[in-house]
This record gives sequence, structure tokens and C-alpha cells, in this order.
Amino acid sequence: MWDPSVGIQLGPFTLHFYSLMFVFAFGFGYMLMKKIFDIDHVNQKYLDPLFTWTLIGTILGARLGHVIFYQPELFKQDFLSVFLPIRTKPEFEFTGFSGLASHGATIALILTTLYYSFKIIKKNPFWVYDRLGIVVALGGAFVRMGNFFNSEIVGKPADPNSPFAILFPQMSDEYGVTVPRFPGQLFEATGYVLLFVLLWFLYRKTDKKYQQGWLFGLFFIILWAIRFFVEFLKEPQGKEFISIAGLNTGQVLSIPFMIAGVIIMIYSKKMKITEAENAKPE
Repeated sequence: MWDPSVGIQLGPFTLHFYSLMFVFAFGFGYMLMKKIFDIDHVNQKYLDPLFTWTLIGTILGARLGHVIFYQPELFKQDFLSVFLPIRTKPEFEFTGFSGLASHGATIALILTTLYYSFKIIKKNPFWVYDRLGIVVALGGAFVRMGNFFNSEIVGKPADPNSPFAILFPQMSDEYGVTVPRFPGQLFEATGYVLLFVLLWFLYRKTDKKYQQGWLFGLFFIILWAIRFFVEFLKEPQGKEFISIAGLNTGQVLSIPFMIAGVIIMIYSKKMKITEAENAKPE
């Protein structure tokens, strides 16, 4: 049985598929944002700072989000592993950042993008969020594919005869038997790809990009709705930080983001700009 979590052996080094998916996410994201800046006639000097702050926000926010929401005991048990891609207990080991939460990444990205918008490009933050949402939708698909290769965030047991049933080598039941499971990661990744296609179409073929916040609001609603419904097919990711009315932590945390998306779309009617205003810093 092929175990994709072992990665590709390159001499003394191992290239893990999870890490490769992150490279794809940021690499394609950079190229896509460069294309967007060209379309909007925005100076390319603003591209590298956006990439830097997005990278910082994504990694740091996702890691802190995972620890706070799913593994808070790590702050006491192995504090350095919260911020560094290592484990110091029971022995030192380079692990990479294996525990990442999209809710934490979203919150951090909102904050770092606010700084970028006001201090660097000097545009309405929703102008940046509209375009960043397109890139994040595609990047999120790569990250979930990485989770699939790593056998992380696996689905609940599935009927062996189901066309969606997949065997994850590292996952077993209480008797140590590997059981077929739903590939929740691939369901989520597919949803994100479709969201990317929709946002890209609306950005290129309609004037919604001039209604600052509209694309971002739509992105929030659909992305977190995908996350909410796929959670029904996922196994718990760890200690449940919040659980309300049978909903798990991921679902409860997704609801405020969906509500925020609706509010942003309504508010975006007051933030329309012209094509000329779109191309220049404010």
C-alpha cells in the first residue's frame, strides 16, 4: 500500500508532499497575485511586501490557531514547538509545522493585511481582501491536498463499497484495523477549487471588483460554508475547544465568519470605486 506521508527520498533528505503543497500554494499564489496586479495596473513594487506579510500571517496564525483551539496543553508541555517547526520532548526532532488551523490563519491574515493596506499600499483593506480571497481559495485547495497526503484531518469511517472510501495507512479503529474513511480533505479541496473558479470569473468578467468587499464577503460565506458542511464527515481533530448543539469546534468557529461575509457584502454597496480609482493607491 502506498503511504504518501513518507514523501520522496532525495539522498539524505526527504521531500514531504505536505511541504510541497505549501510551496505550490504560495508559488501559484504569488504568480496569480502578480497577474491580478497587472490587470489592475498596480505597481509591482507592492507585490513582495504582500507576499511576505501573507506568509507570516498564514504560518504564524495557523500554528497559533491550532494550538489555541485544539492543543492548548502544548503551551506548557513543549512551548518552543508552538512557534518553531521542532519538537523538544521527549527528544529533539525537526517536525515541520504539522498542526495548522485555517481559522487562526484567517484571523492573522486579516490583521497583517490591515497593516499592509494602511501602511504599504495605502488602499482600502477590502480592495486587498477581495483579491487575496481569490488567491487563498486556490492555496487552501493545495493545503488540503497536503493534509490528504499526510493522512491528516481524515474523514469518518465509510462503507467499504462507497466510491469515496479510502484507506489511510496510519489510521485504524480501536482494534488496530485500518478502516475505509471519507477523504474529507479532498472534498474540501474540491470545494475550494470551485470557489476559486467562481471568484476568478466574477473578478474578470463582472464589475464586482469595483464594489470593494463584495468578492471578499462572498469568499467568506462560501469558504466557511464548505468547511462547515465537510466537518460532518470529519473525525475530531483533537480536544474540542467549543461544542454547541452537537457542532464541533470547526463548525462553531465557521459560523461567525459566514455571518461576517453577509455583513461585508451588504456594506460593500457603500464602497464602490471607478476603474481609474482602482488602479492607484488611495
